Amino acid sequence: MRRAFLKMLALGVAAFVGSTVLASPGFAAEDKKPIRIGWTAWSDAEAVTTLAKRLIEDQLDQPVELVLADIGLQYQGLANGDLDFMMMSWLPTTHGSYLEKVGDKIVPLGMLYTRARLGWAVPDHVPQDQVKTIADLAKPEVRKKLNGRIQGIDPGAGLMQASEKALKDYGLKDYDLVSSSGAAMTAALGRAVKRDDWIVVTAWSPHWMFSKWKLRYLEDPKGSLGGLERVHVMARKNFYQDHPAVAEFLTRMYLPLEDLETIMLEADGSSYEKAIDTYIANNKERVHYWVTGEMPAS
Repeated sequence: MRRAFLKMLALGVAAFVGSTVLASPGFAAEDKKPIRIGWTAWSDAEAVTTLAKRLIEDQLDQPVELVLADIGLQYQGLANGDLDFMMMSWLPTTHGSYLEKVGDKIVPLGMLYTRARLGWAVPDHVPQDQVKTIADLAKPEVRKKLNGRIQGIDPGAGLMQASEKALKDYGLKDYDLVSSSGAAMTAALGRAVKRDDWIVVTAWSPHWMFSKWKLRYLEDPKGSLGGLERVHVMARKNFYQDHPAVAEFLTRMYLPLEDLETIMLEADGSSYEKAIDTYIANNKERVHYWVTGEMPAS
C-alpha cells in the first residue's frame, strides 16, 4: 500500500512539475517548432526574408529558421514539405519551369512586389553606339573587349537559365556564361567600373547596384530574358492550416519597389538588420497592417 502511494505521489509531482514548466512563457516560446524559410543570397531575397523573419519572430512570437539553398532546391523543398515557404518566386517567366514541375504541390500566398525584371547590364562607360543590344555582343571587336565572358550568378538561378537561352537565341556561341554568386558578380562589376574595363553582367531589378553605379540594360529585342515580372511568396501545402497568422501576414506583405531598393541600398552601406530597423521605424502603419490586418485610421 505504501509503495503504491509513493508511486502515485511521484506521478503527481512529475505531473505538477511538467505542467509548471510547460506553463512558463519562456519555455513555451523556445519549445515552438521553427518555421523554415528558404532563401538565396541575392540582395532582394535577403532584404525581404530578413524583414519577414524579424516581424514573424518579434510580433507573431514564432521562431524562424533560415535555410540557404539554391532556388531549384527551394521549390523542391516546398513540394516535399522540408521548407515552409520561400519569398523569391519570379513569375511568369523566370521560374516558370519550376512551377511546371511542382506547381501542383505548392501554394501561392501573395505578391511581394511587381515590375521586377531580368537582363544583361553594362557600365555606362561602355559606349552605347557600340553596345546597345545583346545582338551587338556578336561583333568581333566587342567580344575581344569582353574577353568572351558574360559574368553570371548562381548556376541554378532562373536568370542563368534565361541567359543560356539568350546565348543560343543571339548566336553567341563564342561566349562563356560564368557561374559564380550574386556577391561575386557585383565584386567583378565593381572592379570593372573602377578600372573602366568592359563587362556584361547578368542583372535584375530591384538591386542596389543600379543605385551605386551608372549601369544600363542591353536591349533584348528577341525577349530571351523575359519582360516585367511579379515576385511571389510560395508555401508548402497545409502551411496555412498549421500557421494561419503567419500565412495571413504574408498575404498582406507588399512592398513598393522603391521601398525595397531603399532597404537594399542602406544595407549595402551598413547591414540588412540595420536597414530593417530603419524601415520598420519609418513605416509603422504599413507594418501594423501587415501583422494585424487592421487598416490605419483615416
